[in-house]
Amino acid sequence: MSELKLNLWRNAKDYFFITLGVGLYALGFCAFILPEKVVIGGLAGLGTLVYFLTNIPVGITQYALNLLLLAIAYKVVGRQFVIGTIYGATMISVFVSIFQPLFDAPLTNEPFMNIVVGGIMCGFGIGLTFVHNGSSGGTDIVAAMVSKHSNVSIGRMMLYTDFFIISSSYLLFHDLDKVVYGFVVLFLVSYMADLVINTNRQAVQFTIFSPHWKEIATAINNEAKRGCTVLSGMGWYSKQEVKVLLVMCRKIESVTIFRIIKSIDSNAFITQANVNGVYGKGFDEVKVKMKVDDGGKSHKSPFHFGHGDSDNTAQTGHPKSMA
Repeated sequence: MSELKLNLWRNAKDYFFITLGVGLYALGFCAFILPEKVVIGGLAGLGTLVYFLTNIPVGITQYALNLLLLAIAYKVVGRQFVIGTIYGATMISVFVSIFQPLFDAPLTNEPFMNIVVGGIMCGFGIGLTFVHNGSSGGTDIVAAMVSKHSNVSIGRMMLYTDFFIISSSYLLFHDLDKVVYGFVVLFLVSYMADLVINTNRQAVQFTIFSPHWKEIATAINNEAKRGCTVLSGMGWYSKQEVKVLLVMCRKIESVTIFRIIKSIDSNAFITQANVNGVYGKGFDEVKVKMKVDDGGKSHKSPFHFGHGDSDNTAQTGHPKSMA
């Protein structure tokens, strides 16, 4: 398969899963959360407030606010961010507009059950969207603009914004339970999105100190089929030079690595750390969009469909926007 066809396939797959993700989000919101009159974070929460005040459908308010924010953001965060966000913002408003009239009443008589199911569905949908470089717009547009001109992180700004929107629902309903349910949804969406985003990237990093480092490295190569990097160091207490092994493996392989080490040197000093996103041979593939010029040649491009800032998730740990 040529590089051009491969890029087209990846783009098509991204758009499919982004559409599926925002669809799941809209279904969870409209079927389980909105009928309980619970205000959540993001533009969906603002749309909910407007809906119960004016009866204007959530999807219309949500889309209008997204377009307004994107127009303001154009000069601040750049063209790539705006273009990458329009598709997700459009589709989520379309799905919300379709699903909202279909669910006038809660699906179950247990409000907390509805909130939990809705929060899980929304979080899964947002996570799926972000895994495929998508964005649903919402308060992450505000956060991206603020982060350009202040030291406030995107994650913290989004948290402040969501907290304000959810808390304001008390002025409308005068019901503390609704506010608490809103924060439950915020937690569930954040947790589920993180789970979906990071599950496929979970790996383990071992740092091994042992005088038998050669035997351990050879055994890990031959038995676990994993590579080892040998680093030179010095123990400051002993003032002796030591060799340190650095090993990356998938989480399910960590027990095998431990057994290999302990079978060779039961006194080995070992540290283990969970890492997200190990890329390269034997691990995940680095997925980047490629531009094709007029001559048919492709080259790497900083453009990513979606956030435009592909490192936002790593910096903030809060890659969620409740649309």
